[in-house]
Amino acid sequence: PGTHFAFGDHEEHGFVASFTAALPAHLAHWYLEREQFEPVPGEPGLYRLSEPERDGVRRTRQAVHDLRRHGYTVQADIRLEPSLSAGPPRPVRPNGLQERRSRLAQAATSRTTQRSAPRTTSPPAARPIPPKPTYAPTVHLTAATGGRSR
Repeated sequence: PGTHFAFGDHEEHGFVASFTAALPAHLAHWYLEREQFEPVPGEPGLYRLSEPERDGVRRTRQAVHDLRRHGYTVQADIRLEPSLSAGPPRPVRPNGLQERRSRLAQAATSRTTQRSAPRTTSPPAARPIPPKPTYAPTVHLTAATGGRSR
């Protein structure tokens, strides 16, 4: 009672999932499809993991974990129970990210060989005002020809 989903092994279909009447069928279908389970033809309410040969145990455990995280009650076989079974460590693909982070961390903690200007604590000085000119500029006005008079 109170269980929403059940996960297990099936002789013919591999990793399977089903849902109970405690959950609307359309909602269960939506969640199971997002977790890469597909309906089994001729077996209403039964779903199988697509491509079970592609890390099926881990993907099924992840589905159990995800549905529980969404607040659903999930029953799973011991082998598919994320909290009771320790799966093999996931393979790490070398992409250089760890090495780059390590180099950045070392660079951040080491002293620099570059010299920088000493920092001042006073605010930057204001721009000086240029001196007032000692002469009066001469402006030459030319008379306009052929225009309207003022």
